[in-house]
Amino acid sequence: MRTAAFFDLDGTLLTINSAHLWVRREKRLGRINNWQVARAMLLLGGYRLGVLDIESALKAALANLKGVSEAAIRQETQEWWRDEVRAFFAPGAKPVLEKHRAAGEPLVLLTSSSLYASEMARADFALDHVLHQSYEVKGGKFTGEPIRPICYGPGKVEVAEAFARAHDIDLSASAFYTDSITDAPMLERVRHPVAVGPDGRLRRLAKARGWPVVDWTSQAG
Repeated sequence: MRTAAFFDLDGTLLTINSAHLWVRREKRLGRINNWQVARAMLLLGGYRLGVLDIESALKAALANLKGVSEAAIRQETQEWWRDEVRAFFAPGAKPVLEKHRAAGEPLVLLTSSSLYASEMARADFALDHVLHQSYEVKGGKFTGEPIRPICYGPGKVEVAEAFARAHDIDLSASAFYTDSITDAPMLERVRHPVAVGPDGRLRRLAKARGWPVVDWTSQAG
């Protein structure tokens, strides 16, 4: 069986949480008001801390997409990525990606972000596979329902395990890079867990476990 290298997106391959950029864009375009911005930031805080009922929050967010064209969202995401996200690529990620690529290991994005952002990340970072949160689409339009398992917390492990079985990957001998304590289950699942610019709780866990802690905000990583 082969090994693979798995990478989170927000705060890892990107130096920021891209959801904040999306919320700011929606406010700038007049699509959401100040109250909606505050609510979104509160939810994002809960998401980062791992204290959110993620499925309920996701369904509430997707209610706004019900009946919206998938093609329109894909195009909007592509424009947003090109205009606003590319400025936040983590410089230190490149040499690590190249190291795993040179070793012949598949590079796999493992993220709670959407398919549409993941498609852009796959192209820009030359990744081999993307594992992401999916949304139900019928007749080219969103139904407002998420596809399960939810790719967050323990759900990320479930998604990664299904991928590993399908691609003859030894997950227990692979690597995973992330910044978030919510990814602790996946970090515990692999042989080579790496905390990338971690939040406070992940930094403490990494120290207790003896996991490497790295900073990708510079080219040196």
